[in-house]
Amino acid sequence: MIQEPELPEPEATRRGADVAESSRASRGWWDRNADEYQRDHGAFLGDDRFVWGPEGLDEAQAALLGPAAELKGKDVLEIGAGAAQCSRWLAAQGARPVALDLSHRQLQHALRIGAEGFGLVQADAGALPFADGSFDLACSAYGALPFVADPVQVLREVRRVLRPGGRFVFSVTHPIRWAFPDEPGPEGLSVAASYFDRTPYVEQDEQGRAVYVEHHRTLGDRVRDVVAAGLRLVDLVEPEWPAWNSQEWGGWSPLRGNLIPGTAIFVCVRDQ
Repeated sequence: MIQEPELPEPEATRRGADVAESSRASRGWWDRNADEYQRDHGAFLGDDRFVWGPEGLDEAQAALLGPAAELKGKDVLEIGAGAAQCSRWLAAQGARPVALDLSHRQLQHALRIGAEGFGLVQADAGALPFADGSFDLACSAYGALPFVADPVQVLREVRRVLRPGGRFVFSVTHPIRWAFPDEPGPEGLSVAASYFDRTPYVEQDEQGRAVYVEHHRTLGDRVRDVVAAGLRLVDLVEPEWPAWNSQEWGGWSPLRGNLIPGTAIFVCVRDQ
């Protein structure tokens, strides 16, 4: 049996990455890594739970989209849905969700688990393929926004497809984490970089092509992005690490989670 040669590890660097390069890198990375991601984290996420981040904050208790009993009949867009775990939970509450993701392979995992009661759409969050005012609610649990070069464009698109009074809730890595090494142990507790350095984190191949891109925004940047898109910020949730959660997930861990926030959740409304 002939083994394929192992590809060299990508080079990690900090450099600029525009909208097109970031989108290409994200699509390729998630297509290549969806299997491993679902294998490693699928048990924690569950098939039909709505978890906002590695802390394990559950929408069933948090009700950031509104009381579960009031979701019935609501049109909901999930952005960066992955295997559509959140949409599956929403459908179980009687909502009419649509799960959107850039990655074809992630959506294949959604089909593998089951997509009864909701639609699947492959598209870029910066150009949502829906008519104005199509949804009552929108949500994104670590989907799209950490990886896009122009978050205001995504937020404007979300506002466009929301009906007046509609709510958008999204979670991202807490901006303070960018000042610390992405390590779950004690080495991740010392400031190593400037919080104010917005230069994207890029992993690139031997030809210098980005294969993974993540963009940093300060907390103030995120607030200004929401306002610039015409949305109103009504809450900012920083989940505390719960005693029951003993897992490590990348740079998230009980050690760090008990000392510094790991996730920021923005609750926004389209007023007009």
